[in-house]
Amino acid sequence: MTKTHSSPYAAIDFSPLRALTDGEVVTHSRVRDITLPSGKVLALITLDNGRDHTRPNTLGPATLFELGDTLDALAGRAAAGQIHAVAVTGKQYILAAGADLSDISRVGSRDNAKLIAQLGHHVLGKLSELGVPSFTFVNGLALGGGLEIALNSTYRTLDASAAAIALPEVFLGIIPGWGGAYLLPNLIGIENALDVVISNPLKQNRMLKPPQALELGVVDAMFPAATFLEDSLRWADGVLDGRTKVDRRNEPGRIERLTKWPIAIKMARAMLESKIGTVPRSPYVALELLDKARGGSKAEGFAREDDALADLVTGDQFAASMYAFDLVQKRAKRPVGAPDKELARKVTKVGIVGAGLMASQLALLFVRKLQVPVLITDLDQARVDKGVAHIRDEIGALEAKGRVDADTANRLRALVTGTTDKSLYADCDFVIEAVFEEVGVKQAVFGEIEQIVAEDAILATNTSSLSVEEIGARLAHPERLVGFHFFNPVAVMPLIEIVKTAQTSDAALSTAFVVAKNLGKSAVLTADAPGFVVNRLLAKVMGEAARAVYEGADIVDVEKAFAPVGLPMGPFQLIDLVGWKVAAHVQDTMATAFPDRFYANDNFHRLAELDQVVEKDKGGRVTGWTKAAEKVLKPEVGRSPASAEEILRRVQDGLAHEIRIMLDEGVVPEVEDVDLCLILGAGWPFIDGGASPYLDREGASERVFGATFHQPPITGTGS
Repeated sequence: MTKTHSSPYAAIDFSPLRALTDGEVVTHSRVRDITLPSGKVLALITLDNGRDHTRPNTLGPATLFELGDTLDALAGRAAAGQIHAVAVTGKQYILAAGADLSDISRVGSRDNAKLIAQLGHHVLGKLSELGVPSFTFVNGLALGGGLEIALNSTYRTLDASAAAIALPEVFLGIIPGWGGAYLLPNLIGIENALDVVISNPLKQNRMLKPPQALELGVVDAMFPAATFLEDSLRWADGVLDGRTKVDRRNEPGRIERLTKWPIAIKMARAMLESKIGTVPRSPYVALELLDKARGGSKAEGFAREDDALADLVTGDQFAASMYAFDLVQKRAKRPVGAPDKELARKVTKVGIVGAGLMASQLALLFVRKLQVPVLITDLDQARVDKGVAHIRDEIGALEAKGRVDADTANRLRALVTGTTDKSLYADCDFVIEAVFEEVGVKQAVFGEIEQIVAEDAILATNTSSLSVEEIGARLAHPERLVGFHFFNPVAVMPLIEIVKTAQTSDAALSTAFVVAKNLGKSAVLTADAPGFVVNRLLAKVMGEAARAVYEGADIVDVEKAFAPVGLPMGPFQLIDLVGWKVAAHVQDTMATAFPDRFYANDNFHRLAELDQVVEKDKGGRVTGWTKAAEKVLKPEVGRSPASAEEILRRVQDGLAHEIRIMLDEGVVPEVEDVDLCLILGAGWPFIDGGASPYLDREGASERVFGATFHQPPITGTGS
């Protein structure tokens, strides 16, 4: 039997938090006694907010107060010998999705933020102070505070079909604040904890699947969904009477704490500095908490989490993260300007013009997500065959990884065909081109296709910066043409910019939005303007970087000067990723359209002809020019380099100016759409909230147009 300890939180007055309970969807703590085969009695708490699976259990203040009262009552029953164990589980498919972020984002003060952290520790900490062993039967989704319920318990089981297990807080600009930063490394070791707490959230919020959680030691046992509760109860009974031994092979020992722990922290810090720079706060705060978790008491670890969470919750980066989170969770799912979906044409066959890498990526996505016939064409049969073979190989790779079963893989492979005969597009409902980025080429393609397809078939262009209206200028029915701009890599990037011209019909537009949704992508409506949204603003970033270099600044200094902007990589690292020829083309497009606002240099095209332009370290950071690039640059580079401060200010002011113009010209409906595009299409971090909150905070908006994009600006309550 576990000895009961007095909580250091018992004397705290939590009553100020009751004001935050208004409107909370309360997750109730329902209790029933279960007599185990041994005769012992287990009190099972089921967390349930009374909603279906689309509204997960969350842990707001009212929920925590009720759970705390429930655990106090069970501690009394345990002391009286009425129960021998306590277990927590959730409603169907869901344990809990963590703290209610809407509550946390309106705490109002650092004192209240700290109280929320302390209340979570106070209540969840009771699971280790009941006087009897506690279990969490993780029956489904367990995120953040949901997983911390399990970590505060003595033992944990997991449903093999659980959707996801994670501590995603760092992704949102905060830290696991209810025990996760202390308990997890002391359960599974520092290296594993670094992955779960820091690395996974920074990898587009990666979650653990049940087998991974078991392998890491996050849980003690895993059972099939069909018999999960019965198996968990039987397993718990075995643990209680000593028949079942719990092996925690990843629990850190003394040697790991003395040697491996500090080395792992040092390596993680170097990784963070190389990957994300030093601007984001939460990963480094989490790193400090994980470092200190190797020593001291649990109470000290929890107190550190209280202070860290209070500081971060009231900071600018969390406020921006909540803004970004709301955009992605709500606005992206209800695109502004999308016509009634009832107007959409049903898509039963897709045509893709081209058989190169982009076309192959598109074909794979369409066939996987829509599961309809997909036809690719090109001018040369050998190129077509190569494209089809590549797609089928990729399907085979998905099968080998267990992402699709053998029957599905065979069906998908059979749905993909290729030919040089464009007449086979006749029964396609949706045809998209992925050919060379040149207006004349695209006009010729669509001119030919229009003669073949049905009158109501939708035509889509994947152009990244050209005028969609100009591409369709020679069509007999330009109203059926829509811009449908993917981002590379197609399978990973979640954004599609849907471009509407003055002629685009509601039927074409509606079809595009429905197809985007069925592809699992988020779509944003944009007007037919050069560069649309993402490439227009990235061209501003890359152009200012190029300007600084041609003035005489060192390339490494330019990369460092851009770091506060918060993009996932420096401008020249980004150029090297997208391709120097592509970047030169985009810069030319933008400088031609807006010569007074966008920088381009003919010398850039000479750089683009080189096999390699920049040198990079193992982490991918740019460390300098190649010798060949230096030779090309030398005659064009000036001797009046701008300072880092001037370079940064120019890009900040340039972005603020361009976004203001885009809004005034109606390129997108609202500034939120600009930020959504940058978050989903350019990887702009949640902690910035996209560009506009960052530019407001940095004063660029005021400098450029005497106001801010957001009134009031999106800042933390502690600002």
